[in-house]
Amino acid sequence: MRGPELAEMNAFVTVAERRSFAKAAVQLGISRSRLSETIREFEGRLGVRLLNRTTRSVAPTAAGERLLAQIRPLLDDFNVAFESINAFRDKPTGLLRLTVLPPAASFMLAPLLSRFLAHYPAIDLEISVDAALTDIVAGRFDAGMRVGDHIERDMIAVRIGEEIRGVVVAAPDYLARHPRPTTPKDLGAHDCIRVRFPSGVIVPWQFEKEGRQVEVAVKGRLTVNDPELAISAALDGIGLLYTVLGYAAPGIKAGRLVPLLEDWRTSSAAIYLYYPSRRQVPVPLQAFIEFLRDNLQTR
Repeated sequence: MRGPELAEMNAFVTVAERRSFAKAAVQLGISRSRLSETIREFEGRLGVRLLNRTTRSVAPTAAGERLLAQIRPLLDDFNVAFESINAFRDKPTGLLRLTVLPPAASFMLAPLLSRFLAHYPAIDLEISVDAALTDIVAGRFDAGMRVGDHIERDMIAVRIGEEIRGVVVAAPDYLARHPRPTTPKDLGAHDCIRVRFPSGVIVPWQFEKEGRQVEVAVKGRLTVNDPELAISAALDGIGLLYTVLGYAAPGIKAGRLVPLLEDWRTSSAAIYLYYPSRRQVPVPLQAFIEFLRDNLQTR
């Protein structure tokens, strides 16, 4: 019997961890039919079923679970072995996969991408922008960028850049029809545009002044899960919006949005790059971390 090939083992591990042929095929960059055929041939050569499939789910069998536990560390060691060769090259090389919070992608990474790729021409960069809390190990990401208090304790976390600040804004048209709020408690009389996280939680409207902290449960007719749509709604005068300053800044500069409650400090969040603890950090990730440290100020 011919032994299993690396591509087959990698395909099996990806399907078993993602619990989906469709998601695994996207991650591996192959068609779903080719992936299914690869798994069938792998199981046929081993003479044992590794994955249970239904129309809605995929899960490892008992044999699959045992094999996954054995070859997952081997594949990691295999990748580390190849990454170690980078030390003999003038420039780091390889694929770097990141999952990034939308504001961090827009206001931290976007201005730096062309410079990073020009500086490291042998590194391929794949970025998944997602507001949901992503398991970077299961998703086969090298690292993620998230707010610090949402990072698992077993991860290595490096703070990057300045804190992302919040702001309350409204269009001049809305303010022409409604009294301007002067304290957070005034928000109860306003139509507020609410933003919902992927977890289902509504973004809290939090304020601080002279050590006093206030959180307001606002009301409004519009709730969205996309910051760009929320900004568009605010520009159209639908209501007040509590958002990341970076999203609102162009509208404020153009005079189309007015910042409110400026004597109250809104919430701010520090962004961290995080990655699993490993015996050897992948060389492309090492290069990326150093690049961020050199190009993003941290207070």
